[in-house]
Amino acid sequence: MEQYIIRGGNPLVGEVEIGGAKNAALAILAASIMTDETVVIENLPDVRDINVLIQAMQSVGAMVERMDRHTVKVNGSTIRDLTIEDDYIKKIRASYYLLGALLGKYKKGEVALPGGCNIGSRPIDQHIKGFKALGADVRIAHGLIITEAEKLKGSHIYLDVVSVGATINIMMAATMAEGQTIIENAAKEPHVVDLANFLNSMGANIKGAGTDVIRIKGVQKLHRTEYSVIPDQIEAGTFMFAAAATKGDITVKNVIPKHLESISAKLMEIGCEIEESDDAVRVVSSKPLTHTHVKTLPYPGFPTDMQPQIAVTLALSEGTSIVTESIFENRFKYVDELTRMGASIKVEGNTAIIDGVRKYTGAHISAPDLRAGAALVIAGLAAEGFTTIDDILYIQRGYEDFEIKLRGLGANIEKVSSEKEAQKFKLKVG
Repeated sequence: MEQYIIRGGNPLVGEVEIGGAKNAALAILAASIMTDETVVIENLPDVRDINVLIQAMQSVGAMVERMDRHTVKVNGSTIRDLTIEDDYIKKIRASYYLLGALLGKYKKGEVALPGGCNIGSRPIDQHIKGFKALGADVRIAHGLIITEAEKLKGSHIYLDVVSVGATINIMMAATMAEGQTIIENAAKEPHVVDLANFLNSMGANIKGAGTDVIRIKGVQKLHRTEYSVIPDQIEAGTFMFAAAATKGDITVKNVIPKHLESISAKLMEIGCEIEESDDAVRVVSSKPLTHTHVKTLPYPGFPTDMQPQIAVTLALSEGTSIVTESIFENRFKYVDELTRMGASIKVEGNTAIIDGVRKYTGAHISAPDLRAGAALVIAGLAAEGFTTIDDILYIQRGYEDFEIKLRGLGANIEKVSSEKEAQKFKLKVG
């Protein structure tokens, strides 16, 4: 079992390069099979979720060839099976994006019900509603979502709740439906826009991505393209909060500052200095941090995927902060772990009331999910003494070379797989 072992107390200082956005890359990879021509995708993060999706695509016959660590070549002309019930697929939520892609291209698809992080129910009713509106028959049997249609016809679809997954899946299916589809109350996240740009580069006709009304005119076929995935706003935000919590000075490079506005605004509110340039954001945390209130909301609001990171930082800030989680109901499972490190947090329903403490102390803790795991690493880096984090497989689902990038900023962190390695690290860093 791999663990992270951390000796905290060092301010993180320096520059860090941000990789491609995991969530955008997952949608773009799924959509790349919708043409029979070869597609090249660049700036793909080398993380477990991406690698699992590639294996799933290969399992139905798609040709996926790694040209280098961050570039793949995909050809969907060799697909021979429209059922994705692989074990891989239960591991990651984004497996269901293949449903929209297969339904759009072949008018049929079967995908195992999704898995991923255990942070609450993420219903797929909006996906099903969208597919049905396009004329598909949808049923659930033997643990699979089964969709098929004689033909797909454009439709006017109003989403009852803003759903990134449903927006992405319906957009893919509608790309190759007859006539025009309008998706209202669509998600506006950067990765929705990135997928629309990718599909348009393949010959799709999608307008309005990034607003709450997306208009799609169906096309008969898509063609080859080369495309580079946008930078990961959540990876960038994680390093921004690492600067805040450790009293550091970090420049995150290769980012789109506009995507980080809700994060930058909160950091400034609690007392950090923010400097923006064209493709970088610098966070300096030199004075005592103060409390604030934050509520997670769909983009452009504060991201749910940044909620544990801001909570870890606010728990070291002066005064009482309130964090309200409005997207996922199960997202405070890290609070017990943080309490072991000395945090003072009370959870009531979907709200955490945080009384700032002066410091954390190292402890043996476990990562309950991807983003909370990354947040607990930040806590360990800010803490006094040694912290050991179990279940780091979660963290590796979404962060490439996390410990290597942190070491580049002066962190004392090591990935270890035995007690002997842990002891060696402790002796080395004292």
